[in-house]
Amino acid sequence: MSARKAVKPLRSIAIFGAVGALVAGIALPAFASAKPSEAAPTTVQQLAAVDAQSLVVASQATAAPLARGIFSATTPEEIEKKKAEEAAAARAAAAASAASTAGTASSRFNTAGYALTSPGSGEVRYPLPMGSWNVSRTVGGAHNGADMLAPAGTPIYAAAGGVVRASAESIGGYGVAVMLDSVVGGQRVQTTYGHMLYGSRQVQAGQSVSAGQLIGYVGSTGRSTANHLHFEVWINGGLVEPMSWLSVNAG
Repeated sequence: MSARKAVKPLRSIAIFGAVGALVAGIALPAFASAKPSEAAPTTVQQLAAVDAQSLVVASQATAAPLARGIFSATTPEEIEKKKAEEAAAARAAAAASAASTAGTASSRFNTAGYALTSPGSGEVRYPLPMGSWNVSRTVGGAHNGADMLAPAGTPIYAAAGGVVRASAESIGGYGVAVMLDSVVGGQRVQTTYGHMLYGSRQVQAGQSVSAGQLIGYVGSTGRSTANHLHFEVWINGGLVEPMSWLSVNAG
């Protein structure tokens, strides 16, 4: 009786074992046949190709410039170079604009009846056309030049050839003015032309001019109450009376 009871559990264990073996025998071949197609072994060549692709992508990403403000770049040196190029372009545009203004100013003023070059000859010329002016006052007190009354728009000429020391739309009480450095008869001569019309200057600082060349037009800018040319003459650093100097030297 006792032996029969012991045999029954053993028989159950054997049956379960047989069933497990049967299931394993069916499932394992199917799994084994599917595994190679799902995970084929990776070759060294394939790994190298994947790494190469990754390197190419990384290289392309770092080569793309980053936009920083209005500059696309890169290094501080390239940014400074870009700034310098833009500043040079701005200066060139300003110079071209100034040259254009100087070149076309004569067409904006009525010079009918006046020559655009001072009449006469020699290295000294009158700064206004003869017969167009009269002197209201000259050197005396705190006044350092001769005031030559003339209609607005009367052409002003360089009294002597030389180099433009200053040319601006506002020079102190002179208003729109031009100043020239010349050498006449071995002497250093400085002449000043003040109170010109706005926008009428025909020359720029540093420019060489010849005697009798058109440099601007009569106006009443700066400390002025009427249209006239304020004309100054300095010789070797000393102030002289302009009209006397002209009468002796102008041809």
